[in-house]
Amino acid sequence: MAPSPAEQALLQILPLLVILILLPSWVWSAVRVLRKAGYSGWWALLSLVPILNIALLWLFAFADWPALKERS
Repeated sequence: MAPSPAEQALLQILPLLVILILLPSWVWSAVRVLRKAGYSGWWALLSLVPILNIALLWLFAFADWPALKERS
């Protein structure tokens, strides 16, 4: 039995709602981590770009963190 038009609409809207709920919480947590590491929180927005997010992960993993330089 095929889903009704209302069920089809719900199945199309539901993933969008999940993304709209989870995305801000992920960006907020990424901004907090970046600020604690000494970087600008704006870097979190660049991590939403598909290939660039992998490059940023490598950059932050192997770079000297500004917050650690300030402590010593």
